[in-house]
Amino acid sequence: MNHDTESPRGIRSFVIRAGRVTAAQRLALDRCWPRYGIDFDPVRPLDLDACFGRRAPRTLEIGFGNGDNLAALAAAHPERDYLGLEVHRPGVGHLLRRAEEAQLGNLRVIAHDAVEVLRAMLPPASLDEALILFPDPWHKKRHHKRRLIQPPFLALLVSRLRPGGRLALATDWAPYAEAMLAATNAVPELENLAADGRFVPRPAWRIPTRFERRGERLGHAVFDLALQRRVSAPADDPLR
Repeated sequence: MNHDTESPRGIRSFVIRAGRVTAAQRLALDRCWPRYGIDFDPVRPLDLDACFGRRAPRTLEIGFGNGDNLAALAAAHPERDYLGLEVHRPGVGHLLRRAEEAQLGNLRVIAHDAVEVLRAMLPPASLDEALILFPDPWHKKRHHKRRLIQPPFLALLVSRLRPGGRLALATDWAPYAEAMLAATNAVPELENLAADGRFVPRPAWRIPTRFERRGERLGHAVFDLALQRRVSAPADDPLR
């Protein structure tokens, strides 16, 4: 799932698909939203300490799909808090059901466009980590403008990371991987953590998603990027 990189009223880089919401997902949406869901508010920034009832390291996953990776992370790391953004109701329902079954007190969900959430609801430097795993590559050249990972979006996202905060990206589409690398290189506040300044080995924390498994069946390689918001501005940063 992808998001608008220009403005809340500009080009959308995601499409709401009319996926079937199962009875179990619908029940989870109705029953679990009051506990795990956060309604979009364009006026009032989130108080994350109040949302989670504590102060802890915070991870944001944008476009969590069916939420399996996010639920696994929340279960494995109860000392951290996890916030997921997704617009597709079946995926939100699936994650809410898993959160209820596992009693994940460190997980919250917003079912809204990520750009609008980042701009209106998440304060600057409020996140320790952000994950964007297998965003829509928009294969056709005429659709490349819809891709999520572009410098304007990255600049917005990085502003919500604390200095030293991490950003993890993954794709199974080689041309998009190179475009991601170029886009992240264009953001002075981001430092690539790979030894060669390119891609890193598959991280152990990332469980295989259905997109990754589908790519493997098609013979696609998977590309992971690990980045960090610089603690201080680079010497050649013109905005310094």
